[in-house]
Amino acid sequence: MVTTAQTNEVRTRATVRAVLAAGYALICYLAFLAVFGYAVAFLADVAVPRTVDHGGPSAGAAVAVTVDVALLGLFAVQHSVMARPAFKRRWTSVVPPHVERSTYVLAASAVLALLCWQWRPIPGVVWDVPSPGAGVLLWALCAVGWLWVLAMTFAIDHLDLVGLRQVARHLRGLAEQAPAFALPLPHRLVRHPMMLGFFPAFLAAPTMTVGHLLFAGLGCAYVLVGVRLEERDLTRSLPQYSAYAAVTPRFVPRLRPQHATKPR
Repeated sequence: MVTTAQTNEVRTRATVRAVLAAGYALICYLAFLAVFGYAVAFLADVAVPRTVDHGGPSAGAAVAVTVDVALLGLFAVQHSVMARPAFKRRWTSVVPPHVERSTYVLAASAVLALLCWQWRPIPGVVWDVPSPGAGVLLWALCAVGWLWVLAMTFAIDHLDLVGLRQVARHLRGLAEQAPAFALPLPHRLVRHPMMLGFFPAFLAAPTMTVGHLLFAGLGCAYVLVGVRLEERDLTRSLPQYSAYAAVTPRFVPRLRPQHATKPR
């Protein structure tokens, strides 16, 4: 027979575990903010000791390209593999489901931090815009790209995207919510509005070095591949997604956008 004291002890342990999970999720989120901010400065070549163009370990061109491609490949593999439903099903047998997303965020932050730390600059200049006015416009476009990426996380659900909502629900004793099909305003124009912001964020630079262009080119290529993998998963998990994708462009809005069937 279970006594009241034993029941209270079980509840106390569950509460402690939930609080620890919330603390873990918060640490993961703060790590994400720090690394994301550093990565923006890293690519802009300002305000941090190691950037895409300066401060990293010196190496010959062949070694630098090999290391940089490997770092970008590691980032792409981590992002893609840990985001796949099959991996998540196995992973949540080890990691509690309510901290799965936070763990993903922490792993992504760690791989991005490694990339910024071990990046080998390749200094050859591909283009250099001499006009100050044009340079300001390019910097503005780059800033708009990053701000757009950040804004689109809130258009979806910022807290869910970074894992905080899941642990908050667990802390309150609420069950996990099944994925739902929803169409925030930007997603009625294009299927991947957040990913759209990465193109100017990566490519808009008054001075473009070989190393920066390598990062930007492979980064944009990964976006193009990554969204296709995501769409494959969404089509399998959300019955409405196929009809939505059939009438909504991936990146470039139509002048006269068609309207998908409203989600239930």
